[in-house]
Amino acid sequence: MASDKTLNAKNLAALGADRLANILLELVSGDAAAKRRLRLELASLTEGSVGVAAEVRKRLATIAKSRSFVDWHKYRAFVQDIAAQRGAIVDHVEPSRPAEAFDLLWRLLDMAPSLYERCDDSNGAIGSVMEDALEDLGRLAPRCGLKVPVLTDRVYAAICANGYGQFDGLIGLMAPVLGKEGLALLKTKFEALGESPPKPPKDSERRVIGWGRGGPLYEDDLEVKGHARLVRSALTEIADALGDVDAYAARYSAEEQANPAIAAGIAHRLLGAGRAGEALAALDRAEPLRVKGGHWPDWDRVRIEVFDGLGRMDEAQALRWNLFEHVLHADYLKQYLKRLPDFEDEEAEQRALGIAAAYPDFDRGLQFLATWPAPAAAASMVLARYDEMSGDHYWYLTDTAEHLDRDHPLAATLILRSMIGFALDMGRSKRYPHAARHLQTCAYLARRIDDWAGHPDHDRYVADLRAQHGRKSGFWTTE
Repeated sequence: MASDKTLNAKNLAALGADRLANILLELVSGDAAAKRRLRLELASLTEGSVGVAAEVRKRLATIAKSRSFVDWHKYRAFVQDIAAQRGAIVDHVEPSRPAEAFDLLWRLLDMAPSLYERCDDSNGAIGSVMEDALEDLGRLAPRCGLKVPVLTDRVYAAICANGYGQFDGLIGLMAPVLGKEGLALLKTKFEALGESPPKPPKDSERRVIGWGRGGPLYEDDLEVKGHARLVRSALTEIADALGDVDAYAARYSAEEQANPAIAAGIAHRLLGAGRAGEALAALDRAEPLRVKGGHWPDWDRVRIEVFDGLGRMDEAQALRWNLFEHVLHADYLKQYLKRLPDFEDEEAEQRALGIAAAYPDFDRGLQFLATWPAPAAAASMVLARYDEMSGDHYWYLTDTAEHLDRDHPLAATLILRSMIGFALDMGRSKRYPHAARHLQTCAYLARRIDDWAGHPDHDRYVADLRAQHGRKSGFWTTE
């Protein structure tokens, strides 16, 4: 039973409204963010969504006017302020005034360039708020009674001003509301934009902004390329929204269609349109580059889907197995096994575990076995290839040791020893507390190990550690 002094809603309510109000005023003194939150709550209480919308609009205008740089120690509060405005829009305005909420969210997204320019958003906190706001727009749009021509103009302007990516994916989000009429109108606008590239300046007015292998890099050249990229990206997204596979593919040159990633995108859409044969041809055009190497997961995935779509099950299965065998891709192995007749899947799984245990990259092989999970195979791999283990890879070794410690204490011990040894040999003092805990676990596991398989027992291991690293007090005192 909770104490009467426990901080919960019931106990605090017993203080009474007047007392709580005075405490709140005292607590928010000097805290601008908290005061703004209280004003929003009061506006919601006294004026409803109209009052909250007015407060948010006023706050957004204030933020937009500011030009001061936000230092790192003020950054968190800055982000919280922006997130609070989005929260107020969604929680207080949207339920009864969706159209106004839509407008306020759009306003927030319009402000993105000035927000990014005022701070270092390298951790992406502001970007996350913008992503949420954009998702809110897509969710709200069907409820707002938006007129197609007006929305088309607004989408066009947003995409043209999308320098920071805050409107990425907007066309697809608005497609259900734009419909074929709006998308066709938007297509006309971007086609016209494509026919009007930036006018080149006079030679004497060209600005050099860098140097490359081919000589100087001019600002106007980048503008022309950026303009072309904008138009093509928009037209490609419009074609996608219209379900026009041919128009989508036509936005890429023959050279670009030979890129496995682009070919996979085209093939995926052709397959969705019931054109599996053409989808395979699109993938085949990119195979010469694909076989040269590189990581092309979408190409492989779509090729399997196309084989399935064409009824070429044996080829799909062969590709699944090949992908597993070369990169130990667990999902493809699961799909492969699922399609095998009864009893054949068990034999294939054992063959797969053997491949993983002998995989040239020790860490990749052990990670696969530990997460499949195949603890017995993982333990055998540790015992057989202990010398290949790097104790630096604590991010998966710690979990692997935990998974093995119940039934395979020697293998778990060897994993822990590898991390202990690495920390001490390399003098990684920040890891000493973790290494000390690992040594304590080794002592516990030693009680269940009868056969050390040629490895020193725990007492001998500790003695050797003291002989080699006895002066590293940061480890021994932690222990």
